[in-house]
Order: sequence, then C-alpha cells, then structure tokens
Amino acid sequence: MKATLNWDGGMAFSGMTESGHKILLDAGAESGGSNSGPRPTEVLLHAAAVCTGMDIVMILEKMRLVIDGFFIEIEGTRAENHPRRFSEIAISYHIKGDLPEDKVVRAIKLSRDTYCSVVHSINASIKFKYVLNGEPSKTLSD
Repeated sequence: MKATLNWDGGMAFSGMTESGHKILLDAGAESGGSNSGPRPTEVLLHAAAVCTGMDIVMILEKMRLVIDGFFIEIEGTRAENHPRRFSEIAISYHIKGDLPEDKVVRAIKLSRDTYCSVVHSINASIKFKYVLNGEPSKTLSD
C-alpha cells in the first residue's frame, strides 16, 4: 500500500489514497495550521475504532447473528511531553441485537488479537527514509 501527500502550506497536507479517496490533514491554529482537516492523531483513533468495528461486524455476520445497532466510542489519552504519544486508548462498543454475550466477546477478542491491522500497526517498526532535492533515497540510521 502506498500514498503520496502534498504539502499545501502551513501545516496542511493533502493526497489521494490508493483506493482513490482524497484526504486532507491539518493542525489547529495553535500549532501553525488552519484547521482545514482532521489532525493525524484524530485519524489514528478513528482508524483503530473503524478497523475493529468492521472486524466485529464481519465476525458476527459469519456467525449468522443479526446486529440491530452499533456505534463505537473511542478515547485516547496523550502524554504531556513530546512526542505526545497515546499512552492509553479505550474503545467502547455499543451493540444492539439478540446477540449472545459470549459471541460478542469472541468477536471483539478476535479483532483485537488477530484481525485488526490498524491496532497491530500502532506498535509497528517504522523505517524513516528521505529524498533531499532529488538525490537518491537515504534511510535514517540510529
């Protein structure tokens, strides 16, 4: 999966996802942005919630269970000091329907432990590379 994002000035970046959807991210005025899009950290929280939510729907449907309603609340607590990473993320699933609790718990655990690529990527090993003025790509060493 690849993406390219263009700097639009200030703190705003826009691009196109591999699936063809436009995305715009920005910072608030307090951080030099103009609030023209969501913050990267907001998108990260939403991505974690939706990834697990999609898994849960798919798993429950494979169990031939009917969901009558479903919404997700997600809350992230960030550290005070930079890099201000999320120190805790809490996801709360509100599911309605004639659903056995053990099946719902199993679906959540399967998403958490096996399927949700976003949740598992939060602790991914990330390589930082850069290209400066068109020179060949370089990888940051420790």
